[in-house]
Order: sequence, then C-alpha cells, then structure tokens
Amino acid sequence: MIFIQEQDLTCSFFIMSGIYIHIPFCKQACHYCDFHFSTSMKKKEEMVCAIAKEIQMRKSEFEKEQVETIYFGGGTPSVLTSVEINFLIAAVYSNYSVIENPEITLEANPDDLSSERIIELSKSKINRLSIGIQSFFEEDLQLMNRAHNSAEAKKCLEEATQYFDNISLDLIYGIPGMSNEKWKQNIETALSFGIPHISSYALTVEPKTALNKLIQTGKIAAPKDEVAQEHFAILVETLEANDFIHYELSNFGKENYFSKNNSAYWLGKKYIGIGPSAHSYDGISRSWNVSNNAIYLKSIQENKLPNETEILSTADRYNEYVMTGLRTIWGVSLDRIKTEFGSEYLEYLNKQTQKFLDDDLVFVENNILKPTPKGKFLTDGIASDFFILN
Repeated sequence: MIFIQEQDLTCSFFIMSGIYIHIPFCKQACHYCDFHFSTSMKKKEEMVCAIAKEIQMRKSEFEKEQVETIYFGGGTPSVLTSVEINFLIAAVYSNYSVIENPEITLEANPDDLSSERIIELSKSKINRLSIGIQSFFEEDLQLMNRAHNSAEAKKCLEEATQYFDNISLDLIYGIPGMSNEKWKQNIETALSFGIPHISSYALTVEPKTALNKLIQTGKIAAPKDEVAQEHFAILVETLEANDFIHYELSNFGKENYFSKNNSAYWLGKKYIGIGPSAHSYDGISRSWNVSNNAIYLKSIQENKLPNETEILSTADRYNEYVMTGLRTIWGVSLDRIKTEFGSEYLEYLNKQTQKFLDDDLVFVENNILKPTPKGKFLTDGIASDFFILN
C-alpha cells in the first residue's frame, strides 16, 4: 500500500507542481462530451504556437516551484504531431525548473496510435500514455460516437505495452444496454493487457450534448443510476482482486503507478493550466482561461492572458478539501480541518457527519474521515452535504 504523509496534504506544501496543457481539438465529437474542443484543425499550428507563448508568459508563477508533472489533456492531444508535442515540452523545459524524470502524460485515442506513432512517442519525453478506450464493444463505441473501433482499441494496447510500461486506460460504465456480464468482460479485457492503471467513469448526460438530444428524442434510453451503481461495485471488486489500489473514486492503480498529475490536484498542490478553458490553482486563488479558441488566440497574440481569477474564501478551500479528500484513500483529516480552517468548521463537519456515520456510509479512523465501501459510489453527494455555502 502507498501512503502519503499528512504533511504532504497541506496547501502550503508546494515543493512540486504541475503543468496541464489543454489541446482543444478532436477529430469528431463524442456524443457524451461537454469539454471544450473544436473539430476544425485549421488553426492547429497557430494554437500550438500560442500555447507555447502562454507557457513562456506565465513562467513567473512558478519561480520557487519545480515542475513534477506535465499533462497533455483535451480535446485529443494525440492529434498533434510528435514535432508539435516535443516543441511544447521544450517550451516548458526552457521556462521552468523541471525535476529529473518528471511524469509526462499524453492523452491519446486508439485511432491515433499506429505502430509508427507509438514508436515515435516512445523516443520523446512522453513516459505515460492515457488511452481513451471507453469500451471494447463495437455497439458501445458507436453509441458514444467514438472515432475508433474495437479492433483498433486492442491493437493499440498490444503495441503500446511493448514500448511503455506506464499506461492508463479509460473505461465508461452505465452505458444503456450494457449488462453486468458485458461490463465484466470489458474489465477482464482491459486486465488481459497488463495495464497498471485504469480510470473509469459513469456515463453522464450533460446538457447541450448529442447524447442528451438522443435521449430527449427517445432514440436511446437514459442511463440508469442503479445500473451504474452495480457496475461500480463490479469494477471495485474485480480490480481490487487483481492488486489494483482504489486510490480515488474513479481511479485504480497498481503500486507505484498512481497518476502523479491527478494526485497533485487531489492533494491541493499548485498547478498551471495552459490553453483554452484550462484551469489553474495556487492555493489562494483559481483562474481559468477563456473557452473560445479565437478569443484565446487573439489575446495571446496581443500579449494578454485570456483568463479570469477568483480568490478562494476559507469556505471555498474547505469545500474543495472535503470533496477531494473524501474521493481519495487519504480521506479528510479532522486535525487539518481544525488547524487550517478553525474549530467552527470542525464542529460543523462533525454535526453533518453523524447521519452518514449512522447509515454506515462514512467512518472515522485515526481522526481521518473516509467513505465506507457502501458509501464510495455516493461520495460526491455525501461531500455536498458537508459543504458550507457562502
């Protein structure tokens, strides 16, 4: 088991930090996705140059910190050429202090990972792939409007594991028409490739997505919460039986294969988000870039950062800590609540916790509050009951 000492959880513990780079392009729109992206590649080269410029413009924000992780998210970062990816990594190295052997992750889709591309990437500084499989069944991929097929998913994993040992894959559960047996087959197929990290999410219906429209017009059935809960239980049981550690609500890793980038978010470390719609956090404030490619490009070209900033109140920071803490194996430290936020916050949390203790949804051990196995699927709802509203 991997343990992180309590001192690592404080907001002032900013020895290491991360850089997130949002690549706002996709070949096509998945039916369930509400992230910011464009399916037009016309401005891709211009965007890469603008992102590199923003990296340089913001270097003063990391004067004391070393960069521990670089994460290419999106969108679909694998639509970039290897030259473009290496150019952006070089921009980070040129403007920031980067630790030796940082974790550098590229989100990728199977249809972008040809044999030649995988070999190319293995020769770059990318040392971790996060592959958007979602399902190994053709009908699921078609329902979600994924760009790859089942054969491509399996082939890319077979080849990627020959060149990368640090690979994560994404799976989606709760898909309409997916039986428990079919879901088990998805998990077993993923395990057959020896992948050391799996992220898995329930299919959610967001407004203004194609999925929402298909459901509203009766073309497909809506996902059912009870099915998602059954799938989640199967997921946890199967992966834990195969030596995966359930270290965050949606994330499972073998020992030494937790996502360092995502763990930094959950542990309250400082990070800079680069690119359209990317968010940043420094322990005191949160900022976010404009979710519009044209406005982003124009602003950067005019030497202006296209972002807004919000100073976090004590209640905001408390709420974020409770939410992220409950979602992880590190839990919510009641000692930290008292020392960082004050006795009144601890009293409020203890009061709100009681009914969930009575219902066996949370427990307290060594003054750490955590969800029980029964409460894990309900973590987000439980956490919201602990929030303090400004």
